[in-house]
Amino acid sequence: MTSDSASSSRLTATGVPRAGGAGAIGGRTVSRVGYGAMQLRRRGDRDEAIALLRRAVELGVDHVDTAQFYGDGFVNGLIRDAFRPEDGVVVVSKVGGDPNPGGTFQVRPAQRPEQLRASVEDNLKSLGLDQIPVVNLRRLDTGPGLRVEGDQVVDLDDQLAMMTVLRDEGKIGAIGLSNVTLDGLRRALPAGIACVQNAYSLVARGDEEMLRLCADEQIAWVPFFPLGGALPGMPKVTDDPAVIAVARSLGRTPAQTGLAWLLNHAPNVLLIPGTADAAHLEANIAAGTIALDDTAMAALDAARSHSTDLPLG
Repeated sequence: MTSDSASSSRLTATGVPRAGGAGAIGGRTVSRVGYGAMQLRRRGDRDEAIALLRRAVELGVDHVDTAQFYGDGFVNGLIRDAFRPEDGVVVVSKVGGDPNPGGTFQVRPAQRPEQLRASVEDNLKSLGLDQIPVVNLRRLDTGPGLRVEGDQVVDLDDQLAMMTVLRDEGKIGAIGLSNVTLDGLRRALPAGIACVQNAYSLVARGDEEMLRLCADEQIAWVPFFPLGGALPGMPKVTDDPAVIAVARSLGRTPAQTGLAWLLNHAPNVLLIPGTADAAHLEANIAAGTIALDDTAMAALDAARSHSTDLPLG
């Protein structure tokens, strides 16, 4: 890479430094600190939500994670209206669940191949895109969340066959996996996998071997619940004594310190912390500027890791 191309990779299409530096997903260069849009499903003020997305772009974010089942297309509509082609934002969505308005859970399993296709079509329509750069296949047989039964128990190979067809048709640019097991990822590698989204944080490092495999295969590791604590019984990064102590020494918040650890832990990590608050957005993005020396990393590495296998139903 020439010095000019290296310099340009540090900037977004709008000419601002990429939040957290430059990473890669699905053959595209993106900010290592991105934005997870799930929390916008509860945002009552549409104009404020769009302004928040615009602010993320101003701060150097060009990787945004979404799903059709976030507010039954509401969040995708916000993204469609907030971003312009010249912003260069890489939108990543997911399939494997459908909106479930009024249900106990806001998503219901939709694992069958024909449902995956329908979900991609729904995402394309609500996002106003001809192609979704990356689509994650959300499995439901590991990690925190729903579990499948009956006709929703579908073999991974059958799902990957459909995802490959959708990629060949140009409806999606690359295939990702979410809630996947190590064995499942290994089986999926021949299909060409761009990223893995699993629950993972400083205090929930059960997927360390999978993270190493992703690094070896140049697959982006995009942890959800990067600070833990999202579900009852799940440990919180911000409660860990080591995190609190290091944060205090740095003059940063425990949340920023936990996010910084993820970026420093492996070079293929991309973050998608979510928020509906502008100040919180700025704090999350600022985590990408934190330098952790060997002493701080050793202290954080010594924090206790817990299980994230917490089924909801």
